[in-house]
Amino acid sequence: MEKYVAFWEVDQTKIPIDRQERGAGWGLLMTMVAQDRETGTLKDWGAFTGENRGYAIYEATKLELMNTLQQYVPFCTFEVHPVSSMGEVNEMISALAGE
Repeated sequence: MEKYVAFWEVDQTKIPIDRQERGAGWGLLMTMVAQDRETGTLKDWGAFTGENRGYAIYEATKLELMNTLQQYVPFCTFEVHPVSSMGEVNEMISALAGE
């Protein structure tokens, strides 16, 4: 299973001006995040304090990740990066060293 870090950002043009509507939107977002945790693909999630963006850590296949992120469109945009483990980096270092 691959690991990914996804930096998410809420589209400012989709955020309601009304405080209660905005709260309802965030509530829906958090419900979706909780559902992703239940499926097991979402390992960690956080919002950058005072901002409309944050990060998520996923363990999934590419297809699982693409399908998961599509549920947030068009309200969020993502920058996604595959992550290498410490073991994988050590394997690369060994290969460089000719070991």
